[in-house]
Amino acid sequence: MSATYHKRFFFRPDAGVAREIAGLDAKRDCQRIVHLLTAYEFPWDFQRALELALFYTYGSATVSKVLNATGQFSKSGQKRYDDTRLLMTHIMDSGWDGEFGRRALERVNKSHGHYRIAAADFLFVLWTFIEFPIRWTTHFGPRPMTPHEQRAWFYFWAGLGERMHIPGIPESKAAFDRWVADYKRRTFKPNDDSAAVAAATLAIFESWLPPLLRGKASPVIYSLFDDDLPFLNAVKVSLPPGYLRPVLERALRAYGKLRRHVVTGPYPVLPDSPRNRTYGDRPYRIEDLRPESLGKKEARQG
Repeated sequence: MSATYHKRFFFRPDAGVAREIAGLDAKRDCQRIVHLLTAYEFPWDFQRALELALFYTYGSATVSKVLNATGQFSKSGQKRYDDTRLLMTHIMDSGWDGEFGRRALERVNKSHGHYRIAAADFLFVLWTFIEFPIRWTTHFGPRPMTPHEQRAWFYFWAGLGERMHIPGIPESKAAFDRWVADYKRRTFKPNDDSAAVAAATLAIFESWLPPLLRGKASPVIYSLFDDDLPFLNAVKVSLPPGYLRPVLERALRAYGKLRRHVVTGPYPVLPDSPRNRTYGDRPYRIEDLRPESLGKKEARQG
């Protein structure tokens, strides 16, 4: 039976989590390792990193064309965000072999089956899920992910991609990086779809802020991409003020150092924490985490 960990002295993280991870096999035990990373070691970091990962996919003209055509971001952006977060966190929490992870994966595959999505676009999105958590924890986490954890992280997402029937998944992170560099040269072009989906997503983020701070989110978020001009050009955004990124990085690093010694939230963090804005305390079915238009379509199809 898998161990469950608890805070030490009511506020300290348990070092036993990292010890268990280190003793597991990166490939064979990748589902358990990802659960431990998600629930205990990096829950806040992974949530922020995967938000940026999804945002970065808008740099691709072909990905954004599909997303913008659905109209989900402009019509029901908060629901789309909450559904995606819940599906991904259930998969990371229980793995594809666990009941909730299996059901979430089935829901993802069923939803994707309604759209014509190129294999290359699936691969690019998959790469962002691998890359951004590694990048975030390296710069802002309570500690960097170890090479062992990074390998497990890669194997987890590669395994998930196989179960999503994505062809051509590279055999290593380095090979995936090389593939993505070529993909971005082909697809990161200024276009209206990328700009529209990025703007709609920023509107979601800004709706979470007090009224006086709305309008400030855009330059702050884009400052994290100020070293990636192809992305900024693709979403038709000017380079943010140069002073923003150093200020934001100092704040994020300071928060990361604090979390190295102090658990600032629940432990472990479960998929339903924090409470999402769409469902609140109301129960939901994983099978219903889909756009409303797909729900109506699937109901007609029986």
